[in-house]
Amino acid sequence: MSDSIINDPHSRAASAYDNSAKNLASDQRELEAQILLKSNRMIQQLSSMWDSRPGDLLEETLKYNRNIWMLFYDTAMEKKENGQPDALRNNIINLANFIFKREMDILANPEKAKLDILININREIVAGLTAGSGE
Repeated sequence: MSDSIINDPHSRAASAYDNSAKNLASDQRELEAQILLKSNRMIQQLSSMWDSRPGDLLEETLKYNRNIWMLFYDTAMEKKENGQPDALRNNIINLANFIFKREMDILANPEKAKLDILININREIVAGLTAGSGE
């Protein structure tokens, strides 16, 4: 590598970005799994205290989960060039749409049993995100 490239701040920045981007995929998957695990803990806590829950806990918990799935949905919709197969992107979009509808149903007609599917979906996605990562 020439001295001009080493001393060029743009080249150094690009090189640093490239090096960190190589690790980003696994780091991103781990971050997504951790966020979904947090959401699942919140949903499970809501379920365990269903009859005595504070008035805003249902909405806050579902909003947190919905925001996560909105990010997944937006990423799947916007990033066709990220190398994800169309089938995977479509599955993410379909799951997100299902979750959005289920959460609206829960808010309109609250029933504890309806939370189970959200917990199961998040759990399965976490399992997929952490597969092969040693967790």
